[in-house]
Amino acid sequence: MINARAETLTEKPSFRTAFRRRRCLIPADGFFEWKVEPGRKTKTPMYIRLKSGKPFALAGLWERWDSPDGSTIFSCTIITTQPNELMQVIHNRMPVILPPQAYPLWLDPAEPPLPKLTELLQPYPAAEMTSYPVSTIVNSPDNDLPATIEPVAA
Repeated sequence: MINARAETLTEKPSFRTAFRRRRCLIPADGFFEWKVEPGRKTKTPMYIRLKSGKPFALAGLWERWDSPDGSTIFSCTIITTQPNELMQVIHNRMPVILPPQAYPLWLDPAEPPLPKLTELLQPYPAAEMTSYPVSTIVNSPDNDLPATIEPVAA
């Protein structure tokens, strides 16, 4: 699964144990989301980042699966939450961006109380973020290029 909803982490069997025991930080310097434009058939790719330009960490969960063929598969998922004011005009969800002061608690292997962890799963302050449209070249994974994050006219 690509994303885990913050609101159901403690209920879903696929994430319940990982939320208690296998939390991780997923480093990023930005992320993409596709905005629906009224009257247009195609969605506009948007790049979202911190105004500071600094890297940040997304709240994640990891899992280890032993497949029937004997191989081990490691996977991770990004936790999403309700959108902040910036994101709500782009998409109905956003990844949980953790502030640096939350990293020790998030990574604590001693299984902190779930309410303390759940408190961290909030929308990041919109005032500290920015977004802009980017080229549709981002729509292909073959295009791992700096141009995928360059602004274009909307």
